[in-house]
Amino acid sequence: MTRWGWMAAVLAWVTPLAAQRPVKVFISVDMEGITGVVTSDQLGPTGFEYERFRGFMTAEVLAAIQGAREAGATEFVVADSHGNMQNLLIDRFSPDVMIVRGSPRPLEMMQGIDSTFSAVMFIGYHAATTNPNGVRAHTISSATFAAVELNGAPMAESGINAAAAGVFGVPVVLVSGDEQAVGEVQKLLGDVEGAIVKRSVGFHSAMTMTPEAGQALIRAKAKVAMARLRDFKPYQVRGPFALDLTYKNYTPAEAMAILPGIERRTAHTIRYSAKSMLDVMRFLVFATTYHSDMTP
Repeated sequence: MTRWGWMAAVLAWVTPLAAQRPVKVFISVDMEGITGVVTSDQLGPTGFEYERFRGFMTAEVLAAIQGAREAGATEFVVADSHGNMQNLLIDRFSPDVMIVRGSPRPLEMMQGIDSTFSAVMFIGYHAATTNPNGVRAHTISSATFAAVELNGAPMAESGINAAAAGVFGVPVVLVSGDEQAVGEVQKLLGDVEGAIVKRSVGFHSAMTMTPEAGQALIRAKAKVAMARLRDFKPYQVRGPFALDLTYKNYTPAEAMAILPGIERRTAHTIRYSAKSMLDVMRFLVFATTYHSDMTP
């Protein structure tokens, strides 16, 4: 065989292997940013519309998956990340989709992310607690925090989760929710694809698309995002890290400041210092889930 014949044979063998290499997408899904959601009546098991909106939440994730598949994505992990993290109707997903559900878990909304993924999508996300305009705007816990800051900058859940993905070198390529949630992500990360499925009128009100229209938009945007994959860069925050939590009440800050390594900055604010973004994530899980009478 000639030199050129040998090279052609090698390329013929290697190219199909490269084509078969998986394109993995990690989807973190919340509920406040789902099409039509405006109040707690859609967000928890006691709400009169919750069961219907679990279905819409599931359908929006399925729409993102379908759009990504049309652009070449081959594997999916979905992190159910709202409330008790047991919202998605898992029997509606195809067998090749893995779903992370239940809590607590070390990386919470990003549990399951690693360096093998090509892209991250945020579905059903909402604006930060410091945003006066977003539908159901809060950061991690609407009842607990008045502000969450990382290295002095106010953060939405989207920013914290994008930084966690950045640890593994994975970019965020799509966000869906109201215009405030989408705007926050695009301001922080740049030209991320955004599916605006509703526009905020107030904390408990919005002008919204229908579920069918919202799902169609998400599917289209997911397809475009994956086709643009080379345009996106991971959001990588340099350490050391200073996480400031401002509680709405006085006592939690007082109690948390008893822990070694926690600095009380004001009557309501504590600071946790860390060398790793993943340690920041783990501390947030502890700060929002631990209580002394936990059972079993």
